[in-house]
Amino acid sequence: MRLLGLLIIVLCIGIGPVSVKAQGDSAQTTNVFRRFSEHVGKIEVSETGSGAKATLGSGFFVSPTGHMITNYHVISKLVHDPDRYRAELIGADGEAHRVTVIAVDAISDLALVLTSFKPKEHFALARVTLAQGTRLYALGHPRDLGLSIVEGTYNGLLRHTLYPKIHFTGSLNPGMSGGPTISVRGDVVGINVSTEGNEISFLVPAERAAELLEKARQTNFAPSKSLLVEVGRQIRAFQDIYFARMFTGATPRVKLGKFNLPTKPAPFFKCWGDGTRNTKLTYQVVEHSCSTDDYLFISGDQLSGVAELSHELITTSELNPARFYALYSSRFQEETMSGMYGNLEQVTPFECETRNVVNAKRKLRAAICVRRYRKLDGLFDAVINAAILGERDVGLLTTLAISGVSFENAQRLAKRFLESIQ
Repeated sequence: MRLLGLLIIVLCIGIGPVSVKAQGDSAQTTNVFRRFSEHVGKIEVSETGSGAKATLGSGFFVSPTGHMITNYHVISKLVHDPDRYRAELIGADGEAHRVTVIAVDAISDLALVLTSFKPKEHFALARVTLAQGTRLYALGHPRDLGLSIVEGTYNGLLRHTLYPKIHFTGSLNPGMSGGPTISVRGDVVGINVSTEGNEISFLVPAERAAELLEKARQTNFAPSKSLLVEVGRQIRAFQDIYFARMFTGATPRVKLGKFNLPTKPAPFFKCWGDGTRNTKLTYQVVEHSCSTDDYLFISGDQLSGVAELSHELITTSELNPARFYALYSSRFQEETMSGMYGNLEQVTPFECETRNVVNAKRKLRAAICVRRYRKLDGLFDAVINAAILGERDVGLLTTLAISGVSFENAQRLAKRFLESIQ
């Protein structure tokens, strides 16, 4: 994402109350930056062999002894390959200080680290209640350009997530991940985590960081001997909760042609639809899709916790049965290997089983494709596809893609999914 410049145009007619307000806002932002900039630091993860910088992020102090909160994705390379990478806090004077990962919350994309630097000031983490539209200030190191402050507003929690995320109207940029977003008083509201551009950004609520810090302060707490094993444990526990609610109870239904299909398989999904009306095509397609705003970061090109449901109704009045079947079969094969995140260093190749099944007196062609995570035991990605058989000019393709799931839950979801097609 390109770094967006901030352009302010002030139009003054007569005496200038607008310019006075702008000066007041600017002075307030300047004051926030002056008071809290030393609470924030830059975290660099480097490859030990070459010394090359691999990841840049931000963090903020939460204790006088050098504890910092940052994002898990900022230090994930260190978790995956501790012998290959090292992490350092780069001070305002350019001096590097050792960073050790103490605890992670991979579900919330948070990490608690300990640095060898003893800060003069630090943030206290506590629950904060805000009204929508409250002015907030995000601090961090965008694209290694130096510590910066970004103004924005609080817009409440996202609705389509199992675990909470805050919608922040402000321009977060790469490198600001792990930094704090604070109120004018210095209360930490959330931790910078991601952006979709156009001033749509997301924060992890500060309460999640407070829970991680409190856990590490317990007298019986001991850092995991293998943080990667701990990440796998957290994801396995998460997927038991996350996927257990899908296709249970009174799952809402949607009609596509003659077919009655499941939609919104759990309350935290959002759904939409569209259709082609191109008269130059020999067939028409109506689509219906559902997904969530949840995903879990594992590494730079692997995500987990992704769940997507899609239906595709294909109709024709021009193709003969043979040509329609060829089109239908081709689209089914394409859907069978629908995209997932991860490369062959992280996951095995997909293995598929395809067979005909009978459901509600209708014959389906169903394919189940599964691949295993290489470094996180007991976790898999699965893609389940089905195509209605027995029609001459109407076809239905339906797909469920799930990632970071146990093999048992993948089987359970496949069964519920196929049984829900009517």
